[in-house]
Amino acid sequence: MLKGRKIVVRGKKLEDAANDYAWRCDEKLADYDAAPTLRLSFADFLADYAEELRYPSRQRRQFAIENLEGKHIGNLMYYDIDKVKGEAELGIMIGDQDYWDQGYGTDAITTLLDHIFSTTTLNRIYLNTLEWNLRAQRCFEKCGFVPCGKAKRYNGTFIIMEIRRSSWLEANKQRRLKSNKPSDVT
Repeated sequence: MLKGRKIVVRGKKLEDAANDYAWRCDEKLADYDAAPTLRLSFADFLADYAEELRYPSRQRRQFAIENLEGKHIGNLMYYDIDKVKGEAELGIMIGDQDYWDQGYGTDAITTLLDHIFSTTTLNRIYLNTLEWNLRAQRCFEKCGFVPCGKAKRYNGTFIIMEIRRSSWLEANKQRRLKSNKPSDVT
């Protein structure tokens, strides 16, 4: 379990399935995720979900995002983990729209990045976000990601963004220096 300022990032549980199913069936959320709306029955979804929890992939780490009161508000993952290249792709969804535009996504991402860069040997985390999703791009930039390319896929044009361990560590060093700076109050 990882604690941020506004969120807790924790491992996925079977109890998350109902929210995950609802979010994957939501057309608006599917558009933001550049994914088709889920058409699977809940029973089939739940069976697959339970199997994935029982036998997790070595190439993916999945997490739930909770507010500080313990409400499941979204999901976060890094996947396509390539230990040889030292990189992985990041994905996030704040499924509960009551928590949009309030810094929960930024806090979840920075909390996970801190964990990744302090406990793994990964040197680069990248993501793909739809070109029209400016809100997501602003969030990722706040977290330290920088644009590094574009990709066209059948469902849209994506901005590729990345953050490297060295820039993350340098930004954290600068934040610590700022927080330890003596006050100008006399």
